[in-house]
Amino acid sequence: MTNGSRNAVRKRPVNLTLREDLVAEVKGVTDNLSGVVESLLVDFLAREMKRRTDIAEEARATVALWNEFADKNGSFADEYSTL
Repeated sequence: MTNGSRNAVRKRPVNLTLREDLVAEVKGVTDNLSGVVESLLVDFLAREMKRRTDIAEEARATVALWNEFADKNGSFADEYSTL
């Protein structure tokens, strides 16, 4: 996303509760606290979505492994089933 297209995205004010000392220190480094927070949120969201995708993929792979095992060897419960 280019800087120009990012500015075209609709923005709205939100209320955040942040440590006063941290905000003062950050404002000494940048004059655009909103931009910094927005950038951090974009990074956080990307990492969180990747983490969730990785967990789901690992679960799919585990299920596939168990299904493959069951297809080759049957279920452990087969010898105890009364069905």
